[in-house]
Amino acid sequence: MRTKKTIFVRGLPIGGGSAIAIQSMTNIPVADVEGTLAQIERCAKSGCDIMRVAIPNRQSAEAFSQLRKQTDVPLVADIHFDYRLAIAAMEAGADKIRINPGNMSLAQLNDVIACAQKHRVPVRIGVNSGSVNKDALVSAQGNRARALLWSLEQYVRYFESKGFYDLVLSVKSTDVRETVEANRLVAQLGYPLHLGVTEAGLLRQGLVKNSIGIGSLLLDGIGDTIRVSLTADPVDEVLAAKDILVSLGLRQGVTFVSCPKCGRCSIDLEAVANDIYDYVKNIDKNVKIAVMGCEVNGPGECSDADLGMAGANGNFVFFKHGKRYKTVPAEDAVQLFKKEIDILTNAN
Repeated sequence: MRTKKTIFVRGLPIGGGSAIAIQSMTNIPVADVEGTLAQIERCAKSGCDIMRVAIPNRQSAEAFSQLRKQTDVPLVADIHFDYRLAIAAMEAGADKIRINPGNMSLAQLNDVIACAQKHRVPVRIGVNSGSVNKDALVSAQGNRARALLWSLEQYVRYFESKGFYDLVLSVKSTDVRETVEANRLVAQLGYPLHLGVTEAGLLRQGLVKNSIGIGSLLLDGIGDTIRVSLTADPVDEVLAAKDILVSLGLRQGVTFVSCPKCGRCSIDLEAVANDIYDYVKNIDKNVKIAVMGCEVNGPGECSDADLGMAGANGNFVFFKHGKRYKTVPAEDAVQLFKKEIDILTNAN
C-alpha cells in the first residue's frame, strides 16, 4: 500500500517505495542558532534524516535563515498560524513546510501555495484529533477517524484545485487505535504519509504508544516517514524510530537482544547490556548482538547472533555465529567484546 508518488526534501525522496525517513524536531527556540544547530547535528549523527523546526514569530524566521546556511540536513519549517512566517521560511530556504490549513484564511493559504510553487517547496498538511472541527464530526456521524479523513481530504482537494501536488499528509491522534484507523483511511488518498502518535507522553509511555501505532501501520505497508513523538531528548526519538524500523526489517542497523534477569544471573546484566547497546546503537550494518546473563539462555539465544556473550561464574563465554569460541574473565569481558564488535563490523 506504499504510495507510488514521490516528493523530494532537499533531494531526499519521500514515498514511491523509498526508504522510510526518520524525523525529529528541535525542542529549543531557533533563536538560539548555535544550540539548535548542535541539536540537529546530534540527531543527524544518531540517524535522523529530516529535522523540523518551530517558527512561531518573525525573530524565529530570521534565525531559521541563519540556521539554513549552516547545515545540510533537510529542514522543515513548522508553522501554525501566521501565513507570513510560512512564506518567510520558504524564502529563507526551508526544504519543506508543515502547516494546518485550517488556521489560515483562503486568501492567506493561496499566498502560501503560490510561494511553495515558486520555490518548489513541498508542503506537509496535517490534522490532529485535537483540532478536528464540528462539521467534520457531523459529516462522519461522530466517527473521529473518518472525521480526520474528511477534514484532510478537503484540504488536499483545495491544493489540487490550485495545481499543487507536492504534498505529504499527516493525520494524528493521542489515541493509538484512532491514529491507526485514520491513517488506514488516509492512505487511500495516494500521497506520502508522515506517521506518528501525537503527544504520546514521556519516554516509556511514548515508546509503547508509538511502537504500536507506527509499527502496526508499517506492517500494513502504510507510511513513508515517521516521527516518534516523545517528551524527551530528540535523540531519543531518533533512536526509537531506528529501533522500530530495524525490528521490522525496514532499515539497516543492529538487532540487539538481551535476556530478562532471573535468579540464575550472577552478573550485573543491566550495566553490561546498557554498555554494549550504547556502543552498537549507531552502527548502520545488519548485525545481531546478544548479551545474556547465564549459561541457560546463552547458547540458545546466541545461536543466531553474529556475536554473543553470556556471563556465569565470574566469566563470560563469547559466541560467534552461534558457536562458542572464547571464555574471558568478567572484568575484561566488555572491552574484549567491543573489540570483537569492531572486528565484525569493520569486516562487513
